[in-house]
Amino acid sequence: MKTNKASHPRWLLPVLAGAACLALSLLAGWHAVTYNGGRLVYPMDSYVFQPADIPMLLSIGLDVLYVFYLAALLIGGILAQRTRAESTNRTRRLNPKLGLLGFLGFLGFAGFWSLPAFGDYTPFCFFLFFGFFGFFYEGKMSNTLMDERYRENALRAERAAYKTGLNIIFLLLLIAGQGRVPAERMAAALLIGISLALGLTLFLGEYLLYRYDHADAAGLEDGE
Repeated sequence: MKTNKASHPRWLLPVLAGAACLALSLLAGWHAVTYNGGRLVYPMDSYVFQPADIPMLLSIGLDVLYVFYLAALLIGGILAQRTRAESTNRTRRLNPKLGLLGFLGFLGFAGFWSLPAFGDYTPFCFFLFFGFFGFFYEGKMSNTLMDERYRENALRAERAAYKTGLNIIFLLLLIAGQGRVPAERMAAALLIGISLALGLTLFLGEYLLYRYDHADAAGLEDGE
């Protein structure tokens, strides 16, 4: 008897959950500013629970759970991919059109509205999704045999991508350590910078691997 396959792609649920968390965070922030004096939105010297804080507390809790959910998906995906790669010695099958998910990164610009309006930094995290443009290059190398040349190129691309991302984050922390920018602006700048740096690291890892592999392939054809 045939089993029914999932009628929706695996990425749809995380994307919808992220959009829901973003919408609920903005709504809770609006509620707090409009009806609760901006509690848990603006800085507070001390905190005492009030029933009116429940919407904001629930939105914060959902955001935290969503982060753990994404982390679990990431770890599970990495482990599954590693197991599959070891058994087949080929890269995973991926549609290059998944690279269109990178456009979700533009949702990060919503933070420039939500921060002054509600004090909400959450949208800035969406800049990380620019890294999903790397799916375009990973999809072009779908089901590729991972021979010795491929593995060398993968390590080379990984080192270059991580080095670039870490250099950017180190520079951001160095600037933050100067203490010349107000704390609120620096927190926003660090969140934006780190999200963009992580997104760039994800993208570069796939782009450089694609470029190195095709450059080597072209060199072998010329050598023939």
